[in-house]
Parts: sequence; C-alpha cells; structure tokens
Amino acid sequence: MIFTERYPLIRRAFLMYCCLFASILFSQSVSKDPTYEEFRKKYWEYEENDIRAFVYLDQYIDYAKSKKNYSELFQAYKDAILFSADQKMKYADSAIAAAKQSGNKDLIGDAYLSKGAIYYFNHRKFQLALNEYLTAYEYLEDSKDKLPKYQNLYHIGVVKSYLGYYEEALEIFKECIAFFEINIKGDLHENIIYNNTKGYLNSLHQAIICYQALGKKEDVKKLLTIAASSTPKNKDFILEKSYFEKSKGVSDFSDKKYPDAIRDFDLALPGLMKVNDFTWISYVYFYKGESYRKLGKQELAIENYKKVDSIFNKHKFILPELRSNYEELITYYKKKGSPENELYYTNQLLKVDSVISSDFKYLSTRIYKDYDTKQLLEVKENLEKTNSYGFVLLVISGVVIVFLGFMIFYRLRKQKQIQEKYNKLLVKIEEDKIAHPETEPLKFDQTKNVKLDQNIVEKLLKDISNFEANEKFLEKGLTLKKLAEYFKTNTSYLSQVINEYKGSNFSVYINVLRINYATQKIYNDKEWRKYSIEHIASASGFSNRQSFSNIFLEINGIRPVDFIKKRIKELESGE
Repeated sequence: MIFTERYPLIRRAFLMYCCLFASILFSQSVSKDPTYEEFRKKYWEYEENDIRAFVYLDQYIDYAKSKKNYSELFQAYKDAILFSADQKMKYADSAIAAAKQSGNKDLIGDAYLSKGAIYYFNHRKFQLALNEYLTAYEYLEDSKDKLPKYQNLYHIGVVKSYLGYYEEALEIFKECIAFFEINIKGDLHENIIYNNTKGYLNSLHQAIICYQALGKKEDVKKLLTIAASSTPKNKDFILEKSYFEKSKGVSDFSDKKYPDAIRDFDLALPGLMKVNDFTWISYVYFYKGESYRKLGKQELAIENYKKVDSIFNKHKFILPELRSNYEELITYYKKKGSPENELYYTNQLLKVDSVISSDFKYLSTRIYKDYDTKQLLEVKENLEKTNSYGFVLLVISGVVIVFLGFMIFYRLRKQKQIQEKYNKLLVKIEEDKIAHPETEPLKFDQTKNVKLDQNIVEKLLKDISNFEANEKFLEKGLTLKKLAEYFKTNTSYLSQVINEYKGSNFSVYINVLRINYATQKIYNDKEWRKYSIEHIASASGFSNRQSFSNIFLEINGIRPVDFIKKRIKELESGE
C-alpha cells in the first residue's frame, strides 16, 4: 500500500497568515493613520466566516476608498476574504484590483496567491489554483521580502507533491522548513512568530507526506516527534494538530497497528470537520475503512468507504490514492450478489478516473512549462551574473541546463502521456465490460442499408457471431474471400453485412477483434504479460511484430510494450 498525503495549510490558518503578514508587509509604505488599526481591532476577534465583522469591515473599506489609500483598501479586502461566508472570491478579485492600484508588486503577488488559496482550500480546484500561484510567482520572484516568496514556493511544492514528484517536492519543503524555523524564535513581533510557526508546521506536514509516499518510515517518525513538541497547545493550532494526528494514523496503519490507527483518525476528525476540510476527511474515512478491513470488520469498513463516495459526490474531488476505495466497494457487492450496487460503484470509479486524469494532464504540463523551465533559466542567468570572465563556460552551462531541462520535461511529459493513455484504455476496458458483459448474437435490423434478402442477412449474422465466439479471427492469413468461402457465401454479400453491422471494412473489423483479444489477454492473464511482443502478435493472428504494435497503438492509443509495463507496475503497487 502506498501512503501519500498531499494537501495542508489550513484555510483559516493560511488566510490568517496572509492577512497578518500583509499588515506587516506594507507597514513601511502605508499611512500610519491609527484609524485603520482601530477598525481592525473592532472585528479581529471574530471567528472565520462570521459576517458580524462586516459591521466594521464595511466602514474600513469605505474609509480607505475615500482616502484613496489602496494599500489599506487591499488589506480591508483581504480581511473580508477571511470573514465572508460565501463571497470570498468576490473579495479576492477586489483585493487584486486594489493591489494593482497601489502599484506594490508584493501586494499584487500576495493578492493572486490569496485567490489561489481560495480555489485550493475552499473548492479544491487545483487547476485554477495553480494559475493564480504562477501569476503570483511573476510578481514575487524579485521581491526583497523573503516571506511571500517562500509562501509561494510552498504552494508550488504542494502541486508537485499532488502530481507525485515527491523527491522534488521534499526539497522544496526542506527549504521552507529551514526558512520558517529561523523566524519562530527570538525577540520578534508576535505576528511574525505566529505567521512563521504556521508556515513551519505546515511545511513539516508536507515533508511528512512526501516521506510517507517514499516509504521512509524513520524520517516520518522523526518529523512526527518534532511536530508533537513544536505545535502550540492552543486553539489557534487545533487544525495543525489534527493534520499530525492524521499523519500518525497513516504511520500506525503502515506498521499494522490498526486499532491505534483508528484511534488516531478519530482524534483527527473533529478539527478537520470544524473547517470542513473535505479532502482530508475523505482521506481519514478511507484509511479507517482500510483499518477495519484489516481487522476483519467488513461492515464497518464498507460504512467508511461509503462516506468517501458521499464526499466525492458532493465536491467532485478525490485524492488519487483513494481510487481503491471503489475497488473495495465493487468487490464487496460482487461477492454479495448485488449487481445494482456493483454497477453504481463501477460507474463512480470511472468518474473518479476522469477527474484524476484531467487534473494530472493540466497540472503536469503547466508546472514544468511555466515553473521548472523558468527556474532552470534563472539558474543560467544567475551563473552569468556571477562571473563575467567565464562567458563561454556559462553559455555552455546554460545550454546544457536548458537541454537537460528540456529532456527532463520531455521524458516526464512522455511518461505522463503514456499514463494518461493507459488510464483511458482501462476506462475503455471497464466500459466494454459493462456494455458487453458477454458476446450477444447479432440481430437483423431493418434500418441497416443492406440490399439483401432477410434470410441471407440473418444467416450471415449468425455465422459472424459464431465466428467471433469461437475466436476464428485468430487464424493467420485470413481474407474476406476465405471467410466468404467458409460461410458459403460470396464476398459482396459478406462485405455489405460487415460494413453495415460492424461499421468498418473487413480489414479493420478483423484487426479490432484481434487487438481487443490481445488487450484482454494482457490485462487479465499474467502468463501473457511474460510473452514477447512477437509471441503475442502471433497468438493474436498477426504475421509480424511491427504490424501488431502499430495497429495496437492506433486502436488503443498506447504501444503493447508500454501497456504491459504499466499493467505489471499497477499490480505490483496494489499488492
């Protein structure tokens, strides 16, 4: 079992973090008119989403507008994001507009980052969130203040972790941990300590996620120990404590301490539910279900698996590693003899695959095109600035860096494309299984454009059905003429029936039958996955490897060698 966690930085913690930081960020350039601070003191003790704060917030906004103090107006809109219950996106857009009017690039970057946080924390719209993060990066990359730069770096790390690039993400979170840790001790303003403590704990959490995904148990336990001693014991850090309880539950599950894992998950749930963090709630329910299943308590396991499905139905988002939640439900209802439930959860699994595939395709392309390649180019630029005397060497280094970046991007893109095509083929296999649970005889259809006697058509349809059922299409050198002779008819009649009832000419029809046969064999039969491509081609009725491989690619969108590798890897990772 692979244990991967990818999402943290709590909504309230993050928004509080941004709001408090913003007031410090522009303290040098903002008017020190005490009126603004008086406004904030009147509402700052309210809880997140408490609209009572707007009694004072609206006054704050109107006053900042009247003074054309766009930095303070930005701050007011940032606070409005925190206290608004259902209009956070509206205030985020207003914050961006005010920041742009202020002309302060740090504030503009912060505003875009806040909008990304809403997409991520409140809606789990990763694609939209990444757009905002990358826009924020454009404004913050030259900032002299390191705090917003590391805040943005953290979010890029979250996306990388979600995509499964754990080693790369881990390096980012190590950087973040080192930066935030420096600023949580010493004679510093309490807001700075608070902000950096939040950043430090959330970076620890993300590092734990990566270590768990990489199977490094000792590193996980070490960081959990650090987290336990570093998390303040007050209400402002309840959610961080919940994330670490959840992580400890995953660690106990990995160590087969299933009762301990269930206890950990139960301790984590209240804090997650308080802010409706549906992603991690879903995650906890899944691993509670897995823990109960390992303990032989099947009904309790199913109860938790169903809660995962309920959350997916509501939010249309799920972590990739929770995919097996549906496999367990399908298997359970298949054994129970409940085809209605089995079909429902099979359809749900297809929806899950569609959501995951869509996210991965978009995020992977943008993270490497718009972030990693840019990072490589910045390394090149920095090298050039370091030593003007090594110009030739720097040019060569730059070319090498760009080339390596391109090769890495190309390789990863190719791997992702193969994975996407493999996922699509799995969906096709499952859809064919649902739509055609067994081969049904072809029936005469008056709407078909076949100008032959009905008796002749019905005989040919019966012959074709028997031909498919008995897998006669595997015969090498099969031609339309040979098949017509076998059916005791002529090529013209047979060609008409195949074209109308199969929707293709004879050659395509035979190739589709053979490729579908090979696909099913590779997918279901472990012995076939040991065969050479030449052997599989021959066993499927093809005369040579190249012809088989090309037609397999044309029909399935993936080469047979890649399909075999992916299937073997999928089965090994599921064990």
